[in-house]
Amino acid sequence: MIHAQDLVKAYELGGQTVRALDGVSVDIAAGEMIAIRGPSGSGKTTLMNILGCLDRADAGSYTLAGEDVARLSGDRLAEIRNRYIGFVFQTFNLLPRMTALENVELPLLYAGKHREARQAAIKAMETVALTDRMHHQPNQLSGGQRQRVSIARAIVTNPAILLADEPTGALDSRTGTEIMQLFKHLNADGRTIIVVTHDPTVARHCQREIYLRDGRVAQPSATEALQEVAP
Repeated sequence: MIHAQDLVKAYELGGQTVRALDGVSVDIAAGEMIAIRGPSGSGKTTLMNILGCLDRADAGSYTLAGEDVARLSGDRLAEIRNRYIGFVFQTFNLLPRMTALENVELPLLYAGKHREARQAAIKAMETVALTDRMHHQPNQLSGGQRQRVSIARAIVTNPAILLADEPTGALDSRTGTEIMQLFKHLNADGRTIIVVTHDPTVARHCQREIYLRDGRVAQPSATEALQEVAP
C-alpha cells in the first residue's frame, strides 16, 4: 500500500539546514500494524506528515495505493488524504462546544455527506464502545474516552489507513493499553495502522517497527534495546 524511497526533507533553522529526513525508505503492506519509533527530533513526525499527505518531501518518491502522490496537485493530494487516511492525535483535537457524536460527524459534514453523517457517526461510536457517551461534550469525558471519540472521528469515513501520532502520550499506562487494544481490533478488521511513538511499550503492540534516528532508518541502541525488553 505504501512505498517510500529515499525521502529527504530539510528545514532552515537558525541559518543552518537541518535534514529532518535524510534518505528514508519504508514499505508498508495493506493490513499491517506498524510503529514508527524514535527519540525526539528523529524525524518520525516529519515522516508521518509525508506519509499522511500533509507535507511533501524535498526529494525521493512516495507511492500510496499505486499512485505517485509526490507529483499530485494540492487539491488532488487533499482528495487522496480524505479518501485513504484517518488521523488520530495525542491532544484529541475535539471541538469543545460540540457533543462527542457531533465531533464524529464533522468529517462527513465537511464532505457534504449530510444525509448519512448521523448514522455513520453512531456506528463509529459503537465501534469504539462509547455509545453511552455520545451526547457528552469533551470536558465531560475522561482522557481515554476523548481518545476513543477521536478514533471514531478518524474511522467514520472508513479510511484504509489510520495514522496515530503519539495516541497514548496524554494517557496513563492502563488507558494507553486499552487504546492500543482498540487499534489492534481495528487492524484485525483490515485497516492499516501506523502508530508514531517514542515509547517502546506502545511499539510492542505493533507487528513491527521502523526506528528512526537523526532522520534515518536505524537500529535501536543497546540502551533502547534493553528498554524494549523491559517488563
